[in-house]
Amino acid sequence: MERVLGIGGYFLRAADPAALTAWYRDCLGLGADEHGLWRQETGPTVFATFESDTDYFGPRASAQQTMLNFRVRDLDAMLAQLRAAGADVAGETQDMAGVGRFGWVTDPEGNRIELWQPA
Repeated sequence: MERVLGIGGYFLRAADPAALTAWYRDCLGLGADEHGLWRQETGPTVFATFESDTDYFGPRASAQQTMLNFRVRDLDAMLAQLRAAGADVAGETQDMAGVGRFGWVTDPEGNRIELWQPA
């Protein structure tokens, strides 16, 4: 059986694509080139499905069908950086034994993003 090798891309609709690209670059340090190519560090990737009525994706769960998760080295430092930039950062974090710590930010277009510091 042929298998996929990994995630090849994640695409977002945006009212202002240039501004949203700049937000991901300036607030999260996502260094994509002019074509959107980003060479990420190696590490685990989770592929999971959720019930259609989940609240895990935040208050827009009925409209937001997917949630992007970024691995980070230091969750507290990343959340502080985002708050300093005026980003909409969730007040709570979550610790999951053996998995890691999680936090959330909402991008300027209203997409909730999960940040994960692996255990």
